[in-house]
Amino acid sequence: MMERDGLGSDLPLVWVLSTGGTIASSGGSPTDLSNYSVGNLSGEDLLHAVPAIGQLARIKVEPIANVFSSDLTTSHWLTLSRRINEILSADPSVAGVVVTHGTNTLEETAYFLNLTVKDDRPVVLVGAMRPATAISADGPLNLYNAIRTAIAPEAR
Repeated sequence: MMERDGLGSDLPLVWVLSTGGTIASSGGSPTDLSNYSVGNLSGEDLLHAVPAIGQLARIKVEPIANVFSSDLTTSHWLTLSRRINEILSADPSVAGVVVTHGTNTLEETAYFLNLTVKDDRPVVLVGAMRPATAISADGPLNLYNAIRTAIAPEAR
């Protein structure tokens, strides 16, 4: 687990759990949007690409998996759900949890977590349609907005 402090200790705390997917992938060139491999980028790498997140929140990062979302199994889902429940029950100061995820099965994971996470704090799943190395990568802004959602009181 990595902790990345925001600009002040008064900022909300958000956990980022990484599972892989296109958001954490890299291609052979900045213009290659379809031939890419997952597993090259960690959750920490994704956060380092968006320094402005440090103005929003204090971040703790933990890997759960680093695979294409179609390779996630029930075992991964159970691990993810258990870990989110542990984080939220252990620390009432956590504003929310963000899960980086591939888009292929993001909605199935979101539905499973909706059924199994026993807390009203936000659990936000975030993905990307283009690899992180693409000229027009959408992951950094998506991650930034996921953190914004996780800290928003209205997201409870």
